[in-house]
Amino acid sequence: MYWDVKTVKPLPDFRIYVEIEDGRKGIFDMNPYLNHGVFRELRDVHYFNRVGILFGAVTWPNEQDIAPETLLSEMLPAESTASNPAVHTDAAR
Repeated sequence: MYWDVKTVKPLPDFRIYVEIEDGRKGIFDMNPYLNHGVFRELRDVHYFNRVGILFGAVTWPNEQDIAPETLLSEMLPAESTASNPAVHTDAAR
């Protein structure tokens, strides 16, 4: 789908860099979610850095995920190139 995430990279301060299939690129801040429910586990930076993609969605190993509509409405546009991104791509394709 047009909102599928194709690239995700963890950034400092609990943010993630994302690229969407339709070409949009941005930064999503997880800080507002870190004190709520299942997202508390993401406060561990080593766990947070295990972010990946499953079926086009941003996910973590213990099934935390970001709803595509939330990601798209709250991410801030990023430059067209991220400096040396160590990216994760969707292996479920």
